[in-house]
Amino acid sequence: MIDMKQIKENVSNRIKPQHATEIPPDFPVRESKPLINTKGSVAAIGASIRIKGDVSGDENLIIQGHVEGTIKVQGHNVTISKTGKVNANIVANQIIVEGELQGDMLGEEKVIIRETGNVYGNIVSPRVTLEDGAMFKGSIEMEPRQKGISAPKPATSPMPGGENPERKTA
Repeated sequence: MIDMKQIKENVSNRIKPQHATEIPPDFPVRESKPLINTKGSVAAIGASIRIKGDVSGDENLIIQGHVEGTIKVQGHNVTISKTGKVNANIVANQIIVEGELQGDMLGEEKVIIRETGNVYGNIVSPRVTLEDGAMFKGSIEMEPRQKGISAPKPATSPMPGGENPERKTA
């Protein structure tokens, strides 16, 4: 199991603070809506980091390196950056893919695959965006947002004799 707080502390210790620059008074400033919910803290898996195993936490996650296993940050967001390579199933509030992902995604709110994204897997989410140029192979299941949304159950094959165990008759 990965300790997200330890990763966050390691990343924060290496980031150098930037000096604020003054914006001229006549410079037009536009407000923009962030794509990622930045409330709370953000953990990052750096480009040179490789993780095999389960990743879970209670904060937003940015993946720039390699992850194999499962990623579960319910109620928070996962972003796979352009340098990120992930072979895992992901459960999160919002999932943004700019890099490579091989695995299924369960987005509680939405899933976005950017033009640089390359995804091989299935998506279950009430909202899905595939930008022009994005690579995607898999299935998409979109249902209205439901509390406690869960991944679809795998289809069962009929038993010998044509009887399906899920279909019962009286």
